[in-house]
Amino acid sequence: MDVKKEFDFWCTDAYFDDATKAELKAIADNEAEITDRFYKELEFGTGGLRGVIGAGTNRMNVYTVRKATQGLANYIIKQGGQDKGVAIAYDSRRMSPEFADEAALCLNANGIKAYVFDALRPTPELSFALRTKGCISGIVVTASHNPPEYNGYKVYWEDGAQVTSPKDKEIIGEVKAVTDYAMVKTMTKEAAIAAGLYEVIGKEIDDLYMEELKKQILHPEIIKAVAKDIKIVYSPFNGTGNVPARRILRELGFENVYVVPEQEMPDPNFTTLEYPNPEDPKAFTLALKLAKEVKADVILATDPDADRLGIYAYDTKSQEYVSFTGNMSGMLIAEYILRERQVLGKMPANPALVKTIVTTNMADPICEDYNVKLIEVLTGFKFIGEQIKLFEQTGSNNYVFGLEESYGCLAGTHARDKDAIVAVMMLCEVAAWCKYNNITLWDQMINIYEKYGYFKEDLYTITLKGMDGSAKIQEMMTKLRNNPPKNFGDLKVVSFRDYENDTITDMETGKVTPTGLPKSNVLYFDLTNNSWCCARPSGTEPKIKFYMGVKGTDLDDAVAKVKKLTDDLKAVL
Repeated sequence: MDVKKEFDFWCTDAYFDDATKAELKAIADNEAEITDRFYKELEFGTGGLRGVIGAGTNRMNVYTVRKATQGLANYIIKQGGQDKGVAIAYDSRRMSPEFADEAALCLNANGIKAYVFDALRPTPELSFALRTKGCISGIVVTASHNPPEYNGYKVYWEDGAQVTSPKDKEIIGEVKAVTDYAMVKTMTKEAAIAAGLYEVIGKEIDDLYMEELKKQILHPEIIKAVAKDIKIVYSPFNGTGNVPARRILRELGFENVYVVPEQEMPDPNFTTLEYPNPEDPKAFTLALKLAKEVKADVILATDPDADRLGIYAYDTKSQEYVSFTGNMSGMLIAEYILRERQVLGKMPANPALVKTIVTTNMADPICEDYNVKLIEVLTGFKFIGEQIKLFEQTGSNNYVFGLEESYGCLAGTHARDKDAIVAVMMLCEVAAWCKYNNITLWDQMINIYEKYGYFKEDLYTITLKGMDGSAKIQEMMTKLRNNPPKNFGDLKVVSFRDYENDTITDMETGKVTPTGLPKSNVLYFDLTNNSWCCARPSGTEPKIKFYMGVKGTDLDDAVAKVKKLTDDLKAVL
Protein backbone atom coordinates (compact mmCIF):
# COMPACT_ATOMS: atom_id res chain seq x y z
CA MET A 1 0.00 0.00 0.00
CA ASP A 2 1.25 3.49 -0.94
CA VAL A 3 1.17 5.14 2.51
CA LYS A 4 1.55 8.74 1.28
CA LYS A 5 -1.06 8.36 -1.47
CA GLU A 6 -3.59 6.78 0.93
CA PHE A 7 -2.97 9.43 3.59
CA ASP A 8 -3.53 12.23 1.05
CA PHE A 9 -6.71 10.55 -0.20
CA TRP A 10 -8.17 10.41 3.33
CA CYS A 11 -7.17 14.05 3.92
CA THR A 12 -8.78 15.42 0.75
CA ASP A 13 -11.56 13.17 -0.56
CA ALA A 14 -15.14 14.36 -0.01
CA TYR A 15 -16.11 10.88 1.27
CA PHE A 16 -14.37 11.45 4.61
CA ASP A 17 -15.81 13.81 7.23
CA ASP A 18 -14.13 16.94 8.54
CA ALA A 19 -13.30 15.45 11.96
CA THR A 20 -11.40 12.59 10.28
CA LYS A 21 -9.47 15.02 8.08
CA ALA A 22 -8.62 17.24 11.07
CA GLU A 23 -7.33 14.24 13.05
CA LEU A 24 -5.06 13.24 10.17
CA LYS A 25 -3.81 16.75 9.41
CA ALA A 26 -2.76 17.00 13.07
CA ILE A 27 -0.25 14.16 12.49
CA ALA A 28 0.98 15.42 9.09
CA ASP A 29 4.55 15.78 10.40
CA ASN A 30 4.65 12.42 12.18
CA GLU A 31 5.88 9.98 9.56
CA ALA A 32 5.95 6.97 11.90
CA GLU A 33 2.34 7.55 12.99
CA ILE A 34 1.16 8.02 9.39
CA THR A 35 2.93 4.80 8.37
CA ASP A 36 1.37 2.83 11.23
CA ARG A 37 -2.11 4.08 10.30
CA PHE A 38 -1.81 3.46 6.55
CA TYR A 39 0.75 0.72 5.82
CA LYS A 40 -2.06 -1.83 5.53
CA GLU A 41 -5.81 -2.33 5.75
CA LEU A 42 -7.06 -3.25 9.21
CA GLU A 43 -7.19 -6.99 8.73
CA PHE A 44 -10.56 -8.70 8.73
CA GLY A 45 -9.52 -12.01 10.27
CA THR A 46 -11.41 -15.19 11.08
CA GLY A 47 -12.90 -13.47 14.14
CA GLY A 48 -13.61 -10.11 12.46
CA LEU A 49 -11.91 -6.77 13.09
CA ARG A 50 -9.96 -5.53 16.10
CA GLY A 51 -7.73 -2.49 16.34
CA VAL A 52 -6.97 0.91 17.80
CA ILE A 53 -9.72 3.52 17.30
CA GLY A 54 -8.73 6.37 14.96
CA ALA A 55 -8.55 7.62 11.40
CA GLY A 56 -6.73 5.50 8.82
CA THR A 57 -6.95 2.22 6.95
CA ASN A 58 -5.26 0.34 9.82
CA ARG A 59 -7.64 1.68 12.48
CA MET A 60 -11.15 1.06 13.79
CA ASN A 61 -13.39 3.85 12.47
CA VAL A 62 -16.79 4.26 10.79
CA TYR A 63 -15.22 3.77 7.35
CA THR A 64 -13.39 0.51 8.08
CA VAL A 65 -16.49 -0.80 9.90
CA ARG A 66 -18.75 0.16 7.00
CA LYS A 67 -16.37 -1.41 4.47
CA ALA A 68 -16.21 -4.69 6.40
CA THR A 69 -20.01 -4.72 6.68
CA GLN A 70 -20.39 -4.24 2.93
CA GLY A 71 -18.31 -7.38 2.42
CA LEU A 72 -20.48 -9.25 4.93
CA ALA A 73 -23.66 -7.96 3.22
CA ASN A 74 -22.39 -9.16 -0.17
CA TYR A 75 -21.73 -12.61 1.32
CA ILE A 76 -25.17 -12.78 2.99
CA ILE A 77 -26.85 -11.91 -0.33
CA LYS A 78 -24.83 -14.57 -2.18
CA GLN A 79 -25.96 -17.09 0.45
CA GLY A 80 -29.59 -16.07 -0.09
CA GLY A 81 -29.93 -15.04 3.55
CA GLN A 82 -30.89 -11.38 3.18
CA ASP A 83 -34.52 -11.97 4.29
CA LYS A 84 -33.44 -13.43 7.67
CA GLY A 85 -31.75 -10.29 8.97
CA VAL A 86 -28.77 -9.67 11.25
CA ALA A 87 -28.74 -9.12 15.04
CA ILE A 88 -26.34 -6.47 16.38
CA ALA A 89 -25.07 -5.87 19.93
CA TYR A 90 -22.38 -3.61 21.36
CA ASP A 91 -20.42 -3.03 24.56
CA SER A 92 -19.40 0.01 26.67
CA ARG A 93 -16.35 1.06 24.64
CA ARG A 94 -15.77 4.32 22.82
CA MET A 95 -17.61 4.40 19.50
CA SER A 96 -19.39 1.08 20.11
CA PRO A 97 -22.96 2.46 19.59
CA GLU A 98 -21.78 4.43 16.54
CA PHE A 99 -20.07 1.40 14.98
CA ALA A 100 -23.18 -0.72 15.66
CA ASP A 101 -25.33 1.84 13.83
CA GLU A 102 -22.89 2.12 10.91
CA ALA A 103 -22.99 -1.65 10.49
CA ALA A 104 -26.81 -1.70 10.70
CA LEU A 105 -27.29 1.10 8.18
CA CYS A 106 -24.87 -0.49 5.71
CA LEU A 107 -26.82 -3.75 5.95
CA ASN A 108 -30.10 -1.81 5.60
CA ALA A 109 -28.86 -0.07 2.45
CA ASN A 110 -28.23 -3.55 1.04
CA GLY A 111 -31.82 -4.59 1.83
CA ILE A 112 -30.93 -6.61 4.94
CA LYS A 113 -32.89 -6.03 8.15
CA ALA A 114 -30.95 -5.26 11.34
CA TYR A 115 -32.14 -6.04 14.88
CA VAL A 116 -30.16 -3.64 17.08
CA PHE A 117 -30.11 -3.79 20.88
CA ASP A 118 -31.39 -0.66 22.62
CA ALA A 119 -28.30 -0.47 24.90
CA LEU A 120 -25.11 -2.38 25.66
CA ARG A 121 -25.45 -6.16 26.02
CA PRO A 122 -23.10 -9.12 26.67
CA THR A 123 -21.60 -10.93 23.71
CA PRO A 124 -23.30 -14.25 24.64
CA GLU A 125 -26.72 -12.55 24.56
CA LEU A 126 -26.02 -11.56 20.94
CA SER A 127 -25.44 -15.26 20.17
CA PHE A 128 -28.74 -16.07 21.87
CA ALA A 129 -30.61 -13.19 20.16
CA LEU A 130 -29.63 -14.06 16.62
CA ARG A 131 -30.85 -17.65 17.09
CA THR A 132 -34.05 -16.47 18.80
CA LYS A 133 -34.77 -14.08 15.92
CA GLY A 134 -33.82 -16.65 13.27
CA CYS A 135 -31.13 -14.37 11.80
CA ILE A 136 -28.60 -15.39 9.16
CA SER A 137 -25.80 -13.59 11.01
CA GLY A 138 -24.87 -11.47 14.01
CA ILE A 139 -22.40 -8.71 14.79
CA VAL A 140 -21.08 -7.67 18.19
CA VAL A 141 -19.05 -4.49 18.49
CA THR A 142 -16.48 -5.13 21.23
CA ALA A 143 -12.74 -5.33 21.84
CA SER A 144 -13.39 -7.78 24.68
CA HIS A 145 -10.67 -7.33 27.34
CA ASN A 146 -8.27 -5.15 25.29
CA PRO A 147 -7.07 -1.73 26.54
CA PRO A 148 -9.43 1.30 26.19
CA GLU A 149 -7.94 2.60 22.92
CA TYR A 150 -9.19 -0.53 21.11
CA ASN A 151 -12.48 -1.59 19.62
CA GLY A 152 -13.53 -4.55 17.51
CA TYR A 153 -16.22 -6.23 15.46
CA LYS A 154 -17.02 -9.95 15.65
CA VAL A 155 -19.18 -11.83 13.15
CA TYR A 156 -21.49 -14.74 14.00
CA TRP A 157 -23.42 -17.09 11.72
CA GLU A 158 -26.95 -18.48 11.98
CA ASP A 159 -26.01 -21.30 14.39
CA GLY A 160 -25.02 -18.61 16.93
CA ALA A 161 -21.27 -19.31 16.85
CA GLN A 162 -18.53 -17.16 15.39
CA VAL A 163 -17.98 -18.12 11.77
CA THR A 164 -15.84 -21.19 11.12
CA SER A 165 -14.31 -22.72 7.99
CA PRO A 166 -15.09 -22.45 5.12
CA LYS A 167 -17.44 -19.50 5.76
CA ASP A 168 -14.79 -17.46 7.61
CA LYS A 169 -12.44 -17.53 4.62
CA GLU A 170 -15.32 -16.84 2.20
CA ILE A 171 -16.41 -13.77 4.20
CA ILE A 172 -12.80 -12.55 4.38
CA GLY A 173 -12.68 -12.90 0.58
CA GLU A 174 -15.81 -10.76 0.19
CA VAL A 175 -14.44 -8.10 2.58
CA LYS A 176 -11.14 -7.97 0.66
CA ALA A 177 -13.08 -7.61 -2.60
CA VAL A 178 -14.47 -4.26 -1.39
CA THR A 179 -11.49 -2.26 -2.64
CA ASP A 180 -13.17 1.10 -3.17
CA TYR A 181 -15.10 3.14 -0.61
CA ALA A 182 -17.49 4.06 -3.45
CA MET A 183 -18.66 0.41 -3.37
CA VAL A 184 -19.93 0.82 0.21
CA LYS A 185 -23.65 1.48 0.68
CA THR A 186 -25.34 3.28 3.56
CA MET A 187 -28.56 5.15 4.31
CA THR A 188 -30.00 7.42 6.98
CA LYS A 189 -31.39 5.90 10.17
CA GLU A 190 -34.73 7.67 9.63
CA ALA A 191 -35.11 6.13 6.18
CA ALA A 192 -34.08 2.68 7.47
CA ILE A 193 -36.65 2.78 10.29
CA ALA A 194 -39.37 4.03 7.89
CA ALA A 195 -38.56 1.12 5.54
CA GLY A 196 -38.84 -1.39 8.41
CA LEU A 197 -35.19 -2.35 8.01
CA TYR A 198 -33.92 -1.09 11.39
CA GLU A 199 -35.61 -2.63 14.45
CA VAL A 200 -34.68 -1.99 18.07
CA ILE A 201 -34.72 -5.04 20.38
CA GLY A 202 -34.19 -5.32 24.13
CA LYS A 203 -36.32 -6.43 27.07
CA GLU A 204 -38.11 -9.29 25.30
CA ILE A 205 -34.74 -10.91 24.48
CA ASP A 206 -33.43 -10.27 28.01
CA ASP A 207 -36.41 -12.09 29.56
CA LEU A 208 -36.06 -15.12 27.28
CA TYR A 209 -32.29 -15.22 27.90
CA MET A 210 -32.79 -15.26 31.68
CA GLU A 211 -35.28 -18.13 31.43
CA GLU A 212 -32.81 -20.17 29.38
CA LEU A 213 -30.02 -19.61 31.91
CA LYS A 214 -32.18 -20.79 34.81
CA LYS A 215 -32.73 -24.14 33.09
CA GLN A 216 -29.10 -25.01 33.93
CA ILE A 217 -29.63 -24.77 37.71
CA LEU A 218 -29.41 -28.19 39.37
CA HIS A 219 -30.12 -27.46 43.06
CA PRO A 220 -32.44 -24.43 43.52
CA GLU A 221 -33.24 -25.75 46.99
CA ILE A 222 -29.58 -25.48 48.08
CA ILE A 223 -29.36 -21.90 46.79
CA LYS A 224 -32.51 -21.08 48.77
CA ALA A 225 -31.07 -22.67 51.92
CA VAL A 226 -27.88 -20.56 51.95
CA ALA A 227 -29.06 -17.43 50.07
CA LYS A 228 -29.04 -15.29 53.24
CA ASP A 229 -25.59 -16.48 54.37
CA ILE A 230 -23.38 -16.52 51.29
CA LYS A 231 -21.64 -13.25 50.36
CA ILE A 232 -20.64 -12.46 46.79
CA VAL A 233 -18.55 -9.52 45.54
CA TYR A 234 -18.95 -8.79 41.83
CA SER A 235 -17.34 -6.40 39.32
CA PRO A 236 -18.53 -5.98 35.74
CA PHE A 237 -15.30 -4.09 34.94
CA ASN A 238 -17.39 -1.11 33.73
CA GLY A 239 -18.86 -3.30 31.00
CA THR A 240 -21.96 -5.18 29.91
CA GLY A 241 -22.25 -7.73 32.74
CA ASN A 242 -23.64 -5.41 35.42
CA VAL A 243 -27.36 -5.68 34.65
CA PRO A 244 -27.69 -9.35 33.57
CA ALA A 245 -25.30 -10.84 36.17
CA ARG A 246 -27.03 -9.04 39.04
CA ARG A 247 -30.45 -9.86 37.67
CA ILE A 248 -29.83 -13.62 37.42
CA LEU A 249 -28.38 -13.78 40.95
CA ARG A 250 -31.26 -11.73 42.34
CA GLU A 251 -33.90 -13.87 40.62
CA LEU A 252 -32.26 -17.05 41.96
CA GLY A 253 -32.53 -15.64 45.48
CA PHE A 254 -28.94 -14.62 46.34
CA GLU A 255 -29.37 -11.76 48.83
CA ASN A 256 -25.82 -10.53 49.51
CA VAL A 257 -24.30 -9.41 46.21
CA TYR A 258 -21.91 -6.47 46.62
CA VAL A 259 -20.90 -4.65 43.44
CA VAL A 260 -17.58 -2.77 43.24
CA PRO A 261 -18.95 0.81 43.01
CA GLU A 262 -16.04 2.26 40.99
CA GLN A 263 -16.46 -0.45 38.33
CA GLU A 264 -20.25 -0.71 38.29
CA MET A 265 -21.29 1.71 35.54
CA PRO A 266 -20.16 1.75 31.89
CA ASP A 267 -16.84 3.58 31.50
CA PRO A 268 -15.08 3.44 28.12
CA ASN A 269 -11.84 4.65 29.74
CA PHE A 270 -11.84 1.87 32.38
CA THR A 271 -10.55 4.53 34.77
CA THR A 272 -9.75 2.19 37.68
CA LEU A 273 -8.43 -0.60 35.48
CA GLU A 274 -5.03 -0.71 33.83
CA TYR A 275 -6.27 -3.63 31.74
CA PRO A 276 -9.95 -4.74 31.94
CA ASN A 277 -9.12 -8.42 31.90
CA PRO A 278 -10.09 -10.98 34.58
CA GLU A 279 -6.78 -12.75 33.85
CA ASP A 280 -4.91 -9.74 35.33
CA PRO A 281 -4.54 -9.89 39.15
CA LYS A 282 -4.22 -6.07 39.33
CA ALA A 283 -7.77 -5.74 37.97
CA PHE A 284 -9.07 -7.30 41.22
CA THR A 285 -7.52 -4.68 43.55
CA LEU A 286 -10.80 -2.88 44.35
CA ALA A 287 -12.84 -6.11 44.42
CA LEU A 288 -10.42 -7.65 46.95
CA LYS A 289 -10.63 -4.53 49.12
CA LEU A 290 -14.44 -4.72 49.15
CA ALA A 291 -14.38 -8.49 49.77
CA LYS A 292 -12.25 -8.04 52.89
CA GLU A 293 -14.62 -5.35 54.17
CA VAL A 294 -17.78 -7.46 53.76
CA LYS A 295 -16.09 -10.84 54.46
CA ALA A 296 -17.14 -12.27 51.10
CA ASP A 297 -17.03 -15.98 50.27
CA VAL A 298 -16.30 -15.42 46.60
CA ILE A 299 -15.22 -12.62 44.25
CA LEU A 300 -16.38 -12.60 40.63
CA ALA A 301 -15.43 -10.32 37.73
CA THR A 302 -16.58 -10.36 34.12
CA ASP A 303 -14.70 -8.71 31.27
CA PRO A 304 -16.30 -5.75 29.41
CA ASP A 305 -18.31 -7.88 26.95
CA ALA A 306 -19.13 -10.46 29.65
CA ASP A 307 -17.91 -13.60 27.97
CA ARG A 308 -15.04 -14.30 30.45
CA LEU A 309 -15.23 -14.84 34.20
CA GLY A 310 -12.43 -14.48 36.76
CA ILE A 311 -12.80 -15.57 40.38
CA TYR A 312 -11.15 -15.46 43.80
CA ALA A 313 -12.35 -17.53 46.75
CA TYR A 314 -11.73 -17.26 50.49
CA ASP A 315 -9.44 -19.83 52.07
CA THR A 316 -10.18 -20.31 55.78
CA LYS A 317 -6.75 -21.83 56.46
CA SER A 318 -4.62 -18.96 55.14
CA GLN A 319 -7.42 -16.40 55.70
CA GLU A 320 -6.62 -15.00 52.26
CA TYR A 321 -8.41 -14.84 48.92
CA VAL A 322 -7.00 -17.31 46.39
CA SER A 323 -7.12 -16.64 42.65
CA PHE A 324 -8.41 -19.28 40.23
CA THR A 325 -7.21 -19.63 36.65
CA GLY A 326 -9.75 -20.19 33.88
CA ASN A 327 -8.77 -23.86 33.91
CA MET A 328 -9.47 -24.11 37.64
CA SER A 329 -12.85 -22.34 37.63
CA GLY A 330 -13.85 -24.25 34.49
CA MET A 331 -13.01 -27.59 36.09
CA LEU A 332 -14.80 -26.58 39.30
CA ILE A 333 -18.02 -25.94 37.34
CA ALA A 334 -17.56 -28.94 35.02
CA GLU A 335 -16.97 -31.43 37.85
CA TYR A 336 -20.04 -30.10 39.70
CA ILE A 337 -22.29 -30.34 36.64
CA LEU A 338 -21.15 -33.87 35.73
CA ARG A 339 -21.36 -35.13 39.33
CA GLU A 340 -24.74 -33.63 40.16
CA ARG A 341 -26.31 -34.52 36.81
CA GLN A 342 -25.28 -38.11 37.45
CA VAL A 343 -26.63 -38.01 41.03
CA LEU A 344 -29.95 -36.50 39.89
CA GLY A 345 -30.33 -38.78 36.87
CA LYS A 346 -30.17 -35.74 34.58
CA MET A 347 -27.16 -36.78 32.51
CA PRO A 348 -28.23 -36.99 28.85
CA ALA A 349 -27.46 -40.00 26.65
CA ASN A 350 -24.04 -39.89 24.99
CA PRO A 351 -22.85 -36.86 26.99
CA ALA A 352 -19.87 -34.87 25.71
CA LEU A 353 -17.58 -32.22 27.15
CA VAL A 354 -15.65 -30.07 24.68
CA LYS A 355 -12.36 -28.29 25.39
CA THR A 356 -9.65 -26.63 23.36
CA ILE A 357 -6.23 -28.23 22.86
CA VAL A 358 -4.56 -25.70 25.21
CA THR A 359 -7.04 -26.26 28.06
CA THR A 360 -6.11 -28.31 31.15
CA ASN A 361 -5.65 -32.07 30.82
CA MET A 362 -7.50 -32.43 34.14
CA ALA A 363 -10.59 -32.73 31.94
CA ASP A 364 -9.41 -36.19 30.83
CA PRO A 365 -9.67 -38.03 34.20
CA ILE A 366 -12.86 -36.15 35.15
CA CYS A 367 -14.61 -37.13 31.90
CA GLU A 368 -13.36 -40.70 32.28
CA ASP A 369 -14.73 -40.83 35.84
CA TYR A 370 -18.23 -39.77 34.76
CA ASN A 371 -18.19 -41.70 31.45
CA VAL A 372 -18.46 -38.49 29.41
CA LYS A 373 -16.87 -38.26 25.96
CA LEU A 374 -14.09 -35.66 25.81
CA ILE A 375 -13.65 -33.84 22.51
CA GLU A 376 -10.67 -31.56 21.80
CA VAL A 377 -10.88 -28.69 19.31
CA LEU A 378 -8.59 -25.90 18.13
CA THR A 379 -8.17 -22.77 20.26
CA GLY A 380 -11.15 -20.45 19.94
CA PHE A 381 -14.61 -20.91 21.42
CA LYS A 382 -16.17 -20.90 17.95
CA PHE A 383 -14.87 -24.46 17.55
CA ILE A 384 -16.72 -25.49 20.72
CA GLY A 385 -19.86 -23.82 19.34
CA GLU A 386 -19.34 -25.70 16.08
CA GLN A 387 -19.37 -29.03 17.95
CA ILE A 388 -22.82 -28.22 19.42
CA LYS A 389 -24.10 -27.68 15.87
CA LEU A 390 -22.54 -30.97 14.71
CA PHE A 391 -24.10 -32.85 17.66
CA GLU A 392 -27.52 -31.48 16.70
CA GLN A 393 -27.05 -32.35 13.03
CA THR A 394 -25.78 -35.89 13.61
CA GLY A 395 -27.37 -36.86 16.95
CA SER A 396 -23.96 -38.31 17.89
CA ASN A 397 -23.64 -36.67 21.32
CA ASN A 398 -25.32 -34.34 23.78
CA TYR A 399 -23.35 -31.32 24.89
CA VAL A 400 -23.01 -30.91 28.66
CA PHE A 401 -20.20 -28.36 29.03
CA GLY A 402 -17.43 -26.59 27.13
CA LEU A 403 -14.44 -24.57 28.26
CA GLU A 404 -11.21 -22.91 27.21
CA GLU A 405 -8.25 -21.90 29.35
CA SER A 406 -8.75 -18.17 28.77
CA TYR A 407 -11.53 -17.86 31.38
CA GLY A 408 -14.39 -18.82 29.06
CA CYS A 409 -16.97 -21.57 29.43
CA LEU A 410 -20.53 -22.44 28.47
CA ALA A 411 -23.16 -24.48 30.31
CA GLY A 412 -26.22 -25.11 28.13
CA THR A 413 -26.74 -24.56 24.42
CA HIS A 414 -28.73 -21.30 24.56
CA ALA A 415 -25.62 -19.51 23.22
CA ARG A 416 -22.81 -20.79 21.03
CA ASP A 417 -20.06 -18.69 22.55
CA LYS A 418 -18.53 -18.50 25.99
CA ASP A 419 -20.97 -16.95 28.44
CA ALA A 420 -19.79 -15.26 31.64
CA ILE A 421 -23.38 -14.66 32.79
CA VAL A 422 -24.20 -18.38 32.88
CA ALA A 423 -20.71 -18.94 34.36
CA VAL A 424 -21.47 -16.44 37.18
CA MET A 425 -24.72 -18.28 37.84
CA MET A 426 -23.16 -21.77 37.85
CA LEU A 427 -20.14 -20.70 39.90
CA CYS A 428 -22.47 -19.20 42.51
CA GLU A 429 -24.45 -22.45 42.59
CA VAL A 430 -21.19 -24.36 43.21
CA ALA A 431 -20.32 -21.82 45.95
CA ALA A 432 -23.79 -22.33 47.48
CA TRP A 433 -23.31 -26.12 47.41
CA CYS A 434 -19.94 -25.67 49.14
CA LYS A 435 -21.46 -23.37 51.79
CA TYR A 436 -24.27 -25.89 52.37
CA ASN A 437 -21.63 -28.59 52.93
CA ASN A 438 -19.52 -26.38 55.24
CA ILE A 439 -16.55 -26.07 52.90
CA THR A 440 -15.16 -23.23 50.77
CA LEU A 441 -14.73 -23.14 47.00
CA TRP A 442 -11.00 -23.42 47.61
CA ASP A 443 -11.53 -26.54 49.75
CA GLN A 444 -13.51 -28.04 46.89
CA MET A 445 -10.76 -27.18 44.39
CA ILE A 446 -8.25 -29.02 46.60
CA ASN A 447 -10.67 -31.99 46.79
CA ILE A 448 -10.72 -32.10 42.98
CA TYR A 449 -6.91 -31.87 42.80
CA GLU A 450 -6.56 -34.70 45.33
CA LYS A 451 -8.94 -36.92 43.35
CA TYR A 452 -7.80 -36.22 39.79
CA GLY A 453 -4.23 -34.90 40.08
CA TYR A 454 -2.46 -31.59 40.57
CA PHE A 455 -2.60 -30.25 37.02
CA LYS A 456 -1.08 -26.81 36.52
CA GLU A 457 -0.92 -24.63 33.42
CA ASP A 458 0.76 -21.37 32.46
CA LEU A 459 1.06 -18.97 29.57
CA TYR A 460 4.18 -17.20 28.28
CA THR A 461 3.49 -14.35 25.84
CA ILE A 462 5.83 -12.39 23.60
CA THR A 463 4.45 -9.12 22.18
CA LEU A 464 6.05 -7.77 18.99
CA LYS A 465 4.29 -4.67 17.64
CA GLY A 466 4.62 -2.80 14.35
CA MET A 467 5.52 -3.82 10.81
CA ASP A 468 8.43 -6.04 11.87
CA GLY A 469 6.54 -7.77 14.69
CA SER A 470 4.47 -10.17 12.58
CA ALA A 471 7.55 -11.11 10.53
CA LYS A 472 9.50 -11.97 13.71
CA ILE A 473 6.59 -14.04 15.02
CA GLN A 474 6.45 -15.92 11.72
CA GLU A 475 10.22 -16.53 11.87
CA MET A 476 9.83 -18.02 15.35
CA MET A 477 7.06 -20.37 14.18
CA THR A 478 9.06 -21.40 11.07
CA LYS A 479 12.10 -22.27 13.19
CA LEU A 480 10.04 -24.41 15.60
CA ARG A 481 8.18 -26.06 12.71
CA ASN A 482 11.22 -26.92 10.60
CA ASN A 483 13.53 -27.83 13.49
CA PRO A 484 11.30 -29.07 16.33
CA PRO A 485 13.23 -29.38 19.61
CA LYS A 486 13.86 -32.91 20.86
CA ASN A 487 13.43 -31.88 24.47
CA PHE A 488 12.51 -29.00 26.77
CA GLY A 489 15.07 -29.26 29.56
CA ASP A 490 14.79 -32.77 30.99
CA LEU A 491 11.37 -33.33 29.38
CA LYS A 492 11.55 -35.31 26.14
CA VAL A 493 9.33 -34.44 23.17
CA VAL A 494 7.25 -37.59 22.64
CA SER A 495 5.25 -36.32 19.67
CA PHE A 496 5.03 -33.12 17.65
CA ARG A 497 1.72 -31.86 16.25
CA ASP A 498 1.74 -29.39 13.38
CA TYR A 499 -1.85 -28.30 12.82
CA GLU A 500 -0.90 -26.18 9.79
CA ASN A 501 0.31 -29.31 7.98
CA ASP A 502 -2.19 -31.68 9.69
CA THR A 503 0.58 -33.95 11.03
CA ILE A 504 1.42 -35.68 14.30
CA THR A 505 5.00 -36.97 14.26
CA ASP A 506 6.08 -39.67 16.69
CA MET A 507 9.56 -38.40 17.63
CA GLU A 508 10.91 -41.90 18.36
CA THR A 509 9.61 -43.84 15.36
CA GLY A 510 9.11 -40.96 12.91
CA LYS A 511 5.60 -42.24 12.14
CA VAL A 512 3.28 -39.48 10.89
CA THR A 513 -0.50 -39.46 11.41
CA PRO A 514 -3.11 -36.72 10.76
CA THR A 515 -4.32 -34.41 13.55
CA GLY A 516 -7.92 -34.68 12.39
CA LEU A 517 -8.52 -30.98 13.07
CA PRO A 518 -8.78 -28.02 10.66
CA LYS A 519 -5.59 -26.32 9.47
CA SER A 520 -4.25 -23.72 11.87
CA ASN A 521 -0.85 -22.14 12.52
CA VAL A 522 -0.38 -23.99 15.81
CA LEU A 523 2.44 -26.25 17.03
CA TYR A 524 1.97 -28.66 19.95
CA PHE A 525 4.65 -30.66 21.77
CA ASP A 526 3.57 -33.69 23.83
CA LEU A 527 6.23 -34.14 26.53
CA THR A 528 7.11 -36.84 29.06
CA ASN A 529 5.69 -36.78 32.63
CA ASN A 530 2.19 -35.62 31.61
CA SER A 531 3.61 -32.31 30.34
CA TRP A 532 3.01 -30.37 27.13
CA CYS A 533 3.78 -27.07 25.38
CA CYS A 534 1.94 -25.32 22.55
CA ALA A 535 2.93 -22.34 20.34
CA ARG A 536 0.22 -20.18 18.77
CA PRO A 537 0.36 -16.68 17.25
CA SER A 538 -2.64 -14.58 18.34
CA GLY A 539 -5.22 -13.91 15.65
CA THR A 540 -6.23 -10.53 17.09
CA GLU A 541 -3.10 -9.04 18.70
CA PRO A 542 0.63 -8.72 17.78
CA LYS A 543 1.56 -11.59 20.08
CA ILE A 544 2.81 -15.15 20.08
CA LYS A 545 1.53 -17.27 22.94
CA PHE A 546 3.16 -20.33 24.46
CA TYR A 547 0.80 -22.46 26.52
CA MET A 548 2.11 -25.21 28.77
CA GLY A 549 0.88 -27.73 31.29
CA VAL A 550 2.28 -30.17 33.87
CA LYS A 551 1.06 -32.58 36.51
CA GLY A 552 2.57 -32.42 40.01
CA THR A 553 2.41 -34.49 43.18
CA ASP A 554 1.01 -31.50 45.09
CA LEU A 555 0.42 -27.77 44.48
CA ASP A 556 4.00 -26.70 45.23
CA ASP A 557 5.43 -29.43 43.01
CA ALA A 558 3.10 -28.47 40.13
CA VAL A 559 4.02 -24.78 40.46
CA ALA A 560 7.74 -25.62 40.45
CA LYS A 561 7.36 -27.90 37.42
CA VAL A 562 5.46 -25.35 35.32
CA LYS A 563 8.01 -22.64 36.22
CA LYS A 564 10.87 -24.91 35.13
CA LEU A 565 9.07 -25.73 31.86
CA THR A 566 8.66 -21.99 31.18
CA ASP A 567 12.40 -21.45 31.76
CA ASP A 568 13.24 -24.43 29.54
CA LEU A 569 10.97 -23.03 26.79
CA LYS A 570 12.79 -19.67 26.92
CA ALA A 571 16.08 -21.55 26.52
CA VAL A 572 14.71 -23.32 23.42
CA LEU A 573 13.59 -20.01 21.91
